[in-house]
Amino acid sequence: MSSNLNRRNALKNIIAGTAAIGVSSSISSFAMDQPKPSQKLKGNINHSVCRWCFSTLDVDTLCVEAKKIGIRGIDLVGPKDWPILKKHGLESTMCNGAEINLVDGFNDKKFHETLIKNYSAMIPLVAAAGYKNLICFSGNRRGKDDETGWNNCVEGLKQLMPLAEKHGVVLVMELLNSKINHADYQCDKTAWGVELCKRLGSENFKLLYDIYHMQIDEGDVIHTIRDHHKYIAHYHTAGVPGRNEIDDTQELYYPAIMKAIIETGFKGFVAQEFIPKNADKIASLKKAVEICDI
Repeated sequence: MSSNLNRRNALKNIIAGTAAIGVSSSISSFAMDQPKPSQKLKGNINHSVCRWCFSTLDVDTLCVEAKKIGIRGIDLVGPKDWPILKKHGLESTMCNGAEINLVDGFNDKKFHETLIKNYSAMIPLVAAAGYKNLICFSGNRRGKDDETGWNNCVEGLKQLMPLAEKHGVVLVMELLNSKINHADYQCDKTAWGVELCKRLGSENFKLLYDIYHMQIDEGDVIHTIRDHHKYIAHYHTAGVPGRNEIDDTQELYYPAIMKAIIETGFKGFVAQEFIPKNADKIASLKKAVEICDI
């Protein structure tokens, strides 16, 4: 991944732009009678796309192009961009802006005060805008064993669960690989995230199963999805190796993965999170949606 497209830097910039921004209740008053998508999709998969992967486009342009493809939402945007999504009739399918970053998370008590303050402010904003999913991260291990990480996450997240349940917002912890992209990240295996879900025992805490990341760290993607789908609220895609297009240049066969997701009864969103190598980035996005639209 090139440095200017590094997700950590992109998220850091987005968070900086969304911190301390309030969302007026009038956000829902934008006209929603938008033009119909030009691409007819089957409707079995709810398609989304991650904002940071197309950072060379402004949000307005990305929304216009996504709508043409038939995409219904944009991932990883905060409150300042929600009005733009509303204008185009798109959803904020995975909200962000409450996290500190990818490495300072709920597994470390020294970050709890800041995180609880951030999420306590953001959860009502997400609900007021009519959205559901709000991303969160375990953070890096920094020498902590699994048990310490689980205990610390539970201690911090349990303070937020009543507010999330009250507002119908789901805190979604992303599974990231620690082998290539996010060294030392603690929630780097599905089993670790599932155990945390079980300990919290709330339908308002689930996992973001990133197919790219989990192929790298554990493989066995379809079997894992079938076994643990009830703990998964959202999916991300990308090609392995390289995190680029999900075409025949990479090792995963996405139509079979999408079929497995559909068979679990999943009604959430699958978001494209690949970094396009091709010059025509929107053509790559369109092709990725076609591959996943089974």
